[in-house]
Amino acid sequence: MRALTDRRPPGPFREGFWRSPLRGPWLTTAIGIVLLAGMVVTAATGFLSHLAYEPDLRGNAIIPADLDLPTPFGWPSSPAYLYAITQGLHVNVGLATIPFLLAKLWSVIPRLFTWPPARSPAHAVERGSIALLVGSSLFELATGVANMQLWYVFDFNFVVAHYYGAVVFVASLAVHLVVKLPTMRRAWRAQRGLAPLRERLADTRPEPPEAQLEPGLVPAAPAPPTMTRRGVLLFAGAGSATLLAGTLGQTVGGPLRATALLAPRRETGTDFPVNKTFRASRIDPRAVSDAVWRLELRGPSGTRRLTRADLLAMQQHDETLPIACVEGWTTTQDWSGVRLRDLAALVGGEDADAVYVVSLQDAILGETSLSGDTVREQRSLLALRVNGRDLPPDHGYPARIMAPAIPGVHQTKWVGRLEFRA
Repeated sequence: MRALTDRRPPGPFREGFWRSPLRGPWLTTAIGIVLLAGMVVTAATGFLSHLAYEPDLRGNAIIPADLDLPTPFGWPSSPAYLYAITQGLHVNVGLATIPFLLAKLWSVIPRLFTWPPARSPAHAVERGSIALLVGSSLFELATGVANMQLWYVFDFNFVVAHYYGAVVFVASLAVHLVVKLPTMRRAWRAQRGLAPLRERLADTRPEPPEAQLEPGLVPAAPAPPTMTRRGVLLFAGAGSATLLAGTLGQTVGGPLRATALLAPRRETGTDFPVNKTFRASRIDPRAVSDAVWRLELRGPSGTRRLTRADLLAMQQHDETLPIACVEGWTTTQDWSGVRLRDLAALVGGEDADAVYVVSLQDAILGETSLSGDTVREQRSLLALRVNGRDLPPDHGYPARIMAPAIPGVHQTKWVGRLEFRA
């Protein structure tokens, strides 16, 4: 082993290559605490987003059912902004962790060039788990940002890959915490908690020799400091704040919407964002004309077909509801239409466990299901109008689903059939 150590490759593998006096177990621990908080929120809300899709219902599962995690309880239909809150947290907190992840990688980069790469089988297993953790976290953030920006440079299904990447990340993070928690506690105590944050530049010194903690982080020949450890955390925090300022407005709306310069979906005038236009759906325009289009209702008592005029003749209800999309944007509009529970009653589906919704578009996302609780929720509509006008083609004319607390992808546009089933 000594002979192998003496034959270190040049460059970053040499002991004197990394010279920052700021690196050490305490700084890595401090950054890791902030990063861990953000990652826990991001992971938890990501799995909640998957639960909101209600994959146990027909047409909703994207992840193969035999590999999917179980969904022990249904997704509630109230409050109306539930999905907007959870997905908004997922996207914005996940985005805010990027500067801290980069800072964490910077703080431990000397250990990535440890020589020899594995000192023992146990050390090899530890480094393998770290490789999984770093790789999965970078994969999740990179693909998440690409999805937010609608930049699909990859050939795989984003939702499936992002889901399994999250499973790998959570498992490797749990292993990493078990292994490193004792080291983090000792480093925190050795530096007296937050004491290093109060140091001035002139007082900034390398951490004490830490062979018993994390060998290789503290430089053998440190250079003079050019910033404090407090400065490192503030620099990462400023990066997070900048990213949030460029995207948060697409989630919370109001005056902040104008500041969402990085948001791919922008509201223009009286219009509001869409993910798929009528043209992109490739629906024959004749299929949505009043002369041709019919809403087909199927339920325990039979089948009915209604024209748009029939629907407009029914009692109309007005609701202010959000569309919350997986990319993180939310828009709230005033909708008018027929309650789903009134349509269910026409075909004996008042007690249905779910409604299967079929769109006119020829795509997997044109078929989805809503739970029985959503059907019976009085705010759940088959919307016919928005903001006092007929639905524009891009927003689902002649009819679309609008229900509280569900993902935007389940607020199906260009609805052609509703099946109420026990």
